[in-house]
Amino acid sequence: MQPRKRLLAAIDVGTNTVRMLIAAQERGRLRPVVRRRWITGLGKNLRATGGIGEREFRDSLEVLRNFRREMDTLGVARVRACGTAGLREASNRDAFLAGATGVGVSVEIISAREEARCTWEGSAGRLRDRGATLVMDIGGGSTEFIAGPGERDSVSLPIGVVVLPGFFRLSDPPRPMEMRNIEYFLSDRISAGTRRWRQRKFRRMVGTAGTFTTLAALELRMKTYRPERIDGYRMPISAVRRWETRLARLTEKERLKLHGMEKGRERYIVPGVVQALAAMEHFGLNDLYVSDSGLLEGILRGIADGKGESG
Repeated sequence: MQPRKRLLAAIDVGTNTVRMLIAAQERGRLRPVVRRRWITGLGKNLRATGGIGEREFRDSLEVLRNFRREMDTLGVARVRACGTAGLREASNRDAFLAGATGVGVSVEIISAREEARCTWEGSAGRLRDRGATLVMDIGGGSTEFIAGPGERDSVSLPIGVVVLPGFFRLSDPPRPMEMRNIEYFLSDRISAGTRRWRQRKFRRMVGTAGTFTTLAALELRMKTYRPERIDGYRMPISAVRRWETRLARLTEKERLKLHGMEKGRERYIVPGVVQALAAMEHFGLNDLYVSDSGLLEGILRGIADGKGESG
């Protein structure tokens, strides 16, 4: 007799993207079944207004409504939906949480510490040798640096790619002076924010989330996104520099024409790549390993251990 498969679902309500991963629990393992992602830009008005914009509010709830329908159709047993930096900061987050509950998805706002722990478990947790590994998760509202599961092993900085335009004007395409300003700002923030790690030495950087997976997809000229080719892809720092230069010279419309560019990310890819390069240079790392896994996979591991609610 075949063992019964149990479906678990993890949802990430991010500052830029709302994502869902449904996996089958089989013999103690989790096998991905469904992946969904929609760029809704939930937090793009945060710096200007302090809240979620009306359109982004509505679009994000509609995505959650569709996720609920798919989970019901598939018969998901347990689900955990987590909100990150955008919802942690939004002045109208209570109204959004009520709306999410109304469409059938109870969203839990997790701390930066919990977000880092889940991301570590979901990305570096699969490495055979996790020693001296630095995970960088560039989100829409914040960027996490994670060096392990411990309390002092993570740093969260409010420099996500969606909120950065609230600090800096970037023309389309950015002017050279604008690029120098944002490069200096991000380099300084990363250096100051990770000062307590100045004695730590890292051998590798693992990059997770949309900036990194898009970089790999661009390098591979990928017309259709294939996670199995992205996961573990190695990029030397010279390739990251090359893409920073190339993308900064293109308009948003021109970036969209590149194979591998996800619609909705063309506006934010430049500040994301600048962050990635600044981190590699700060920590003296010559190679980037891209992970298609991260927060969602970490949330799923928690569900398998008893977190979350009945589907």
